Amino acid sequence: MHIEGRTNVTSQRFGSGSIDGLGRELGRFVVATMELPWNLVRERLGALPEAVVCVESLESDVVERQLAAMPPCDTVLAVGGGQAVDLGKYLAWRRGCRLVTVPTVISVDAFVTPKAALRRNHIVEYVGDSSPDPLVIDYDLLRTAPAELNIAGAGDVLSCHTATFDWELAQRAGRSTYPFSAADVAAGRRLVQDMDDQADEIRRVTDAGLQAIVDAYLRINTICLPADHYRVEEGSEHFVFYELEQRLGRGFIHGHIVGLGIYLMSRLQENDHERIVDLMHRLDLRFQPADMEIPRAALAESLLNVRAFTERHHHWYSVIQEREITPAWIEDALAGLRFTC
Repeated sequence: MHIEGRTNVTSQRFGSGSIDGLGRELGRFVVATMELPWNLVRERLGALPEAVVCVESLESDVVERQLAAMPPCDTVLAVGGGQAVDLGKYLAWRRGCRLVTVPTVISVDAFVTPKAALRRNHIVEYVGDSSPDPLVIDYDLLRTAPAELNIAGAGDVLSCHTATFDWELAQRAGRSTYPFSAADVAAGRRLVQDMDDQADEIRRVTDAGLQAIVDAYLRINTICLPADHYRVEEGSEHFVFYELEQRLGRGFIHGHIVGLGIYLMSRLQENDHERIVDLMHRLDLRFQPADMEIPRAALAESLLNVRAFTERHHHWYSVIQEREITPAWIEDALAGLRFTC
């Protein structure tokens, strides 16, 4: 698909085998990665890096320590999922060098967004500004990841369903942080419809399904980068995730936990809940607490606390401020979910 507008991708290379020989084009390069994705590509690059920096944590003090120990280089090659790509973006930005991204899974849109999602005391902070040159999408490489991880990429697109609803609520309440754009809301909802149209290809992880997710991420950028905010794709569904992440002190597969947020917040919004849940089932998107080992009690406590959490962290106005989350509502909402503890 040809995509008009600002995508934050300086150049791109799509197709099976795209990774082969890439290392010979990078000059002196450092790889930001994790053990598993690095083992998938190291023999295919055709050149050796100056160093391999593996993700230990995205806490800012850990990343700064790794940055200080990194040798000089011309390029940072980010290989892996969202955490490896965020590490690579940050290192490239701080060193002022070229960034090349090779996602080995597309469970999150980190590989096309300019800022790196670091953590400070388990709270997300988006920092930096970098663009991949090129973004390399190797379909066969992506399919080495478990199917459910690539399907998870659709979760960060489906979040437009609840986030656009929240933006409309904020606008009606006079609480929108940014100038409201009906055109941006409509564009966000078209992306959800496109996921619906491509649901079978995405579930089967075909070339077309993988490309549909990547194209959707790029199209989100064409909406959000000119506006300088991500209001169409981030709302109450993400805020539930942030609260849970801090409460449990561990990370999640982004698209899975966002899917759980969509399940809960679309219900609170009374926003086409059955349709979006049916779509998540058709995509085979894993959003159940049992899939993420989230205890029922922790999720209930998180929902009771999420309004105070969003206000304390100055998150955007959403259904969380608009409608009270009561113990009775939580009981009903959690009754439709699966738990193992």
